Amino acid sequence: MAPDDVLVRLAAHAAGRHGVEQRDGRLADAVVEALLTHGGGDSGVLMRQSLISPEMRRRIATHSDRAIRDAYADFIRSMVDLGVPTHIDALEEAYGEPPKALAGAPDPKLRAAVAQTWWKRPVEVQVNLLADPDPQVRAAATAHEEPGVPPEWWERCLADPATRANVARRVPLTWEQFLALTRDGDDDVRQAVAANPHLTADMAARLLDVDDPVVRIALAHSQHVDAKTRDGLYAHVEGQRADGSIEAEVALSWNPARPGWLSEASLAERLTYLDCRHVAFRLVLAACRDLPQEAWRRLDKDPDLQVRRTAARRPDAPPEILERLVRAHGDVFHLSPLLVEHPNFPRHMLRTLADEPDPHVRYVALQDPELPVPALERLAVAEESFVRRGVARHPNITDVLLERLLSDSNPEVVHGAAANPALRPERMHRILTDAGL
Repeated sequence: MAPDDVLVRLAAHAAGRHGVEQRDGRLADAVVEALLTHGGGDSGVLMRQSLISPEMRRRIATHSDRAIRDAYADFIRSMVDLGVPTHIDALEEAYGEPPKALAGAPDPKLRAAVAQTWWKRPVEVQVNLLADPDPQVRAAATAHEEPGVPPEWWERCLADPATRANVARRVPLTWEQFLALTRDGDDDVRQAVAANPHLTADMAARLLDVDDPVVRIALAHSQHVDAKTRDGLYAHVEGQRADGSIEAEVALSWNPARPGWLSEASLAERLTYLDCRHVAFRLVLAACRDLPQEAWRRLDKDPDLQVRRTAARRPDAPPEILERLVRAHGDVFHLSPLLVEHPNFPRHMLRTLADEPDPHVRYVALQDPELPVPALERLAVAEESFVRRGVARHPNITDVLLERLLSDSNPEVVHGAAANPALRPERMHRILTDAGL
């Protein structure tokens, strides 16, 4: 990590300040002073409590420059005004009030912000938000599954245009409520009803003729339709997609209505879906943990990569299955934990990936913190900049290799090299001197 005197020098440059401000952990007081001196209110925006010492918090709170003194609070208030979801801790810090008081604030945008992010609010607070005079607050209070809507409020929320779709998606419906909602004329409401996991067979049958791709796929995922009906629903929407329908593409690729009920079914019933032609059902099976070995063998050979990857996350996945997947397709770095972090993954095989033809697979080799230098040198000349960037950040990098990557044509590779803890402080100072800092 860069020493404090380097961070102080970096604070004199806009890009340097940005990098310093993105660091995790508390900054030394001298570094904070330098950030505020050169960045003013722009740096003050990021002066959240976790980043600075109590002494610096007191100094900022009494700073003579209002732009610095109120920068963080002003930024959070602007996010609230724009309707950007903001963590409840940030709201509490910026407004200086506990969440319960903020939930009753005069500003409806602030009340809505609290409803968006304070998911563990008490029932009495939730009831007040559901009864709020502002529709945006009521909508925010029902937008998420938590903390939920008390049963005695279902009828009222289903009658409220601001909350109707949110609640229709989650609560059990009477036949009368179902009829009223599906006759509403609002596409969002009908789609929400179709995705409701509590629908009865009669309700599902009533929706089968609705000409909406999202509704059709939601019904295809219902436990109340047979295989023939399900195939027909899918075929209809797939045909619409082939004709260029964006709505059909969204329904097939982004539909949040998944057959979650299948995970609660008996093992015998679940196993009947191993040959289901629709990936959504096989994905549910792959996420189970109690399947027999024959089922796992079939899922490990599933034609869909996502199904195979999901199945490989089971606790007893064989090492050879994990290695085969990663060697063929790489890993998914936005999902945690990685497949290579699975306890059964043969970590000693990571370095052998460095010579695979697929650059995404070679990149996975960098997960070996002791990857040999010759392998790093080969990866450092890869055509793909993301591979070189991975080398630039690797803990086993040499001074010579680091120096080469500091001159790379790609700025992200250079940034990765400059941020590597292996970079020696004296080299950091030379870089800053050369930059006139």
